[in-house]
Amino acid sequence: MVTRETNILEAVEKYPIIGNVFRNHGLGCVGCMVAAGESLGEGIDAHGLDADAIIAEINKLISETK
Repeated sequence: MVTRETNILEAVEKYPIIGNVFRNHGLGCVGCMVAAGESLGEGIDAHGLDADAIIAEINKLISETK
């Protein structure tokens, strides 16, 4: 599971399926150089999206794919 504080790059390396959620929301975080130093909350908030809702969506997807 991930939180707002989870590093984007670490999250995607651990759970590659997260890339699908990013793409669905128009987020290019997976290929962004800033991802290595930014948390999920910071990255999603920077795009003006609801980080809590997207992180909940990510965690739901992670739990469904286990």
